[in-house]
Amino acid sequence: QVQLAESGGGLVQAGDSLRLSCAASGRTSTPNAMGWFRQAPGTEREFVARISWSGGSTYYADSVKGRFTISRNRAKNTLYLQMNSLKPEDTAVYYCAVDKIPGGLYYAHESYNYWGQGTQVTVSS
Repeated sequence: QVQLAESGGGLVQAGDSLRLSCAASGRTSTPNAMGWFRQAPGTEREFVARISWSGGSTYYADSVKGRFTISRNRAKNTLYLQMNSLKPEDTAVYYCAVDKIPGGLYYAHESYNYWGQGTQVTVSS
């Protein structure tokens, strides 16, 4: 089993920045990739960003491209999401997730095997 713990969420104003962290523990054998998803009230969980654990290739949702940056520290088994120029529509619970097995769709939550509990990000206008 892998345990994931997100941190760094909070209440900010539009235009501000936040950095989310996700610490992995337990059976942290090298994952294929890790990603961030978010879910606002009354909506489905949506893909935000993904990074391949070994090579560092990244993917982003169009809505965050140019504003958010995903990164990882392999030595610390930690995933990050730097969020700049935040907008009210970025308000959601943000989840990190581990994709253990290659071959799935990078943006589909079904491709990810382990999930954190989430951290709330609220952006006021």
